[in-house]
Amino acid sequence: MYKCINENLLYHGCMPLDEDGNFARVDFWGEPLQGRAYLDKVDQEVRKAWSAADESSVDFLWYLWCGIDSPLFGRVIKTFERTYLEDKTTWKEPRNPYYVFNREKRTAKMILHEFGLYSERSHIINGHTPVNVKKGESPIRADGKLYVIDGGFCKAYQKATGIAGYTLIFNSHGMKLKTHQPFESLKKALEENVDIHSDTEIVEVEDRRIMVGDTDQGIIIRERIKDLKELLKAYRSGLVRER
Repeated sequence: MYKCINENLLYHGCMPLDEDGNFARVDFWGEPLQGRAYLDKVDQEVRKAWSAADESSVDFLWYLWCGIDSPLFGRVIKTFERTYLEDKTTWKEPRNPYYVFNREKRTAKMILHEFGLYSERSHIINGHTPVNVKKGESPIRADGKLYVIDGGFCKAYQKATGIAGYTLIFNSHGMKLKTHQPFESLKKALEENVDIHSDTEIVEVEDRRIMVGDTDQGIIIRERIKDLKELLKAYRSGLVRER
């Protein structure tokens, strides 16, 4: 459901919130859960559905696809109305309050802290959210603490968004976003040698280059070095004998 990596938090859809902008308390078959505990439980149920084909867990997958408190969706789905009703006012899909509050820095920091991320370099990397560039929306939210990197990869969204999504590039120098323009056709690409056009925007530059030691892998390497030094000390002291 989520991944913490290099002081950043990645998740697909949303972090369910209530109308006040706090973590929503979701009744999970009689157990009220919120925040990280809720996402951990959701993750367990998905794995049960895959590995054990547990009937209730399989049913829960349908909720993840279309539920307003689903961390993968966060809306009330209106596929039926869109398919059978001409009245477009019935098509509007009510969204979890997260999609309003995710523009606030306070909300982003609250979510990051819930996952043990307190660094000023920490960000939320959020997918699944079309960015309506035509209406002036930006993929950079919460004063740069949250990035929306889906933005409309799906072709069905591109007429509304005006773009074909984003790619976030994170390297030792900082972060930059590539904005992709819609792919028109294979015929045009072959005849006119037109590839997918992308615009690059540098969104954050580090004060100093990020080294391996600053990453999660660096932490693992330091632990291994510490263990090797302890082993060497044990050999030299005779606590561990060479074979």
